[in-house]
Amino acid sequence: MPLKDDTSLKIAEFLLQIKAIRLQPNQPFTWASGWKSPIYCDNRISLSHPKVRTFIRQALVKAIEEKFGKPDVIAGVATAAIAQGALVAESLGLPFVYVRSSPKDHGRENLIEGEVKPGQSVVVIEDLISTGQSSLKAVKALRDAGSKVNGMISVFTYGFKTAAENFKKEKCPVISLCSYDVLIEKALDTKFITDKDMKTLKAWREAPESWGK
Repeated sequence: MPLKDDTSLKIAEFLLQIKAIRLQPNQPFTWASGWKSPIYCDNRISLSHPKVRTFIRQALVKAIEEKFGKPDVIAGVATAAIAQGALVAESLGLPFVYVRSSPKDHGRENLIEGEVKPGQSVVVIEDLISTGQSSLKAVKALRDAGSKVNGMISVFTYGFKTAAENFKKEKCPVISLCSYDVLIEKALDTKFITDKDMKTLKAWREAPESWGK
């Protein structure tokens, strides 16, 4: 579930300011899935802005402590969430691991990099959640290794219904610091987009797989 508070609004403002989020309703992007999209999100840009990076890290730490309690290990989803995950683990004084999208094709062929022991509790850090499928692959890998996954927290979510359904199906609690709804509301308030753009952006979110075709 996305959070709706001052933190969420501040992150939306930051992401727009540093152009980590790009909104182009009239010149849509093409995702790897083939979907046409009026929005492109690259939260990794926040790592180059110390003020923004620190704010997000502190917000992640606070949300973890309030929603999940302090786990034994922090895990990041490769590659986008590795840096934020490591920063969060450092703040909490906890071990850190990251989960690859697929095992290495050489050496030990690891899927999980770092040490996590069976029975240890883990909170997973994700950069962005779209359908949730790739994020949940990391959850499955950790569970298969014997970990207890307390939940996942992401910096941003598109808020697709299919993502909520996927996380519910896998019985994995999930929260996000900032959501698509908050972002486009902030973008309209700050005149980053127009009322016409807003209608387009809302229409895309309702049916992203067929939008623009």
